[in-house]
Amino acid sequence: MPDPTTAVDRFLDAVRTATIGECDAWAEDVVLDATVPNWRFHRRGVASIKDTYRSWFADEGRFDELHRQVVPDGEVVQYVLAWTEDGVPHTAHHVHLLSVRDDRIQSDLVMCGGRWPAGLMAEMEAADA
Repeated sequence: MPDPTTAVDRFLDAVRTATIGECDAWAEDVVLDATVPNWRFHRRGVASIKDTYRSWFADEGRFDELHRQVVPDGEVVQYVLAWTEDGVPHTAHHVHLLSVRDDRIQSDLVMCGGRWPAGLMAEMEAADA
């Protein structure tokens, strides 16, 4: 994989490699607006966002799907992330609207479909058949 060069590249690399703590993609005054199953919350500042994302992206994974679209003030990123947690395969589906200025993420509006263990993934696949 090429060396990450933009703030969004660095963020996605940290998600994939479970290295959020070392990531320098965010502006000091960054704002996170997160919608997760049955909840919405906000975080402000790098430390708070790293705390949240360290728990979300605690295990190294891979992108089964990754779509990026540049918009005037940043990027829209949609992915399906797959990882193994305590021996159980999981996936998650996220969409991030990332505002970027001076090569730092200023805001991250994220929609999260949830964390799906292997059993639930099999149910979803069977329902699609």
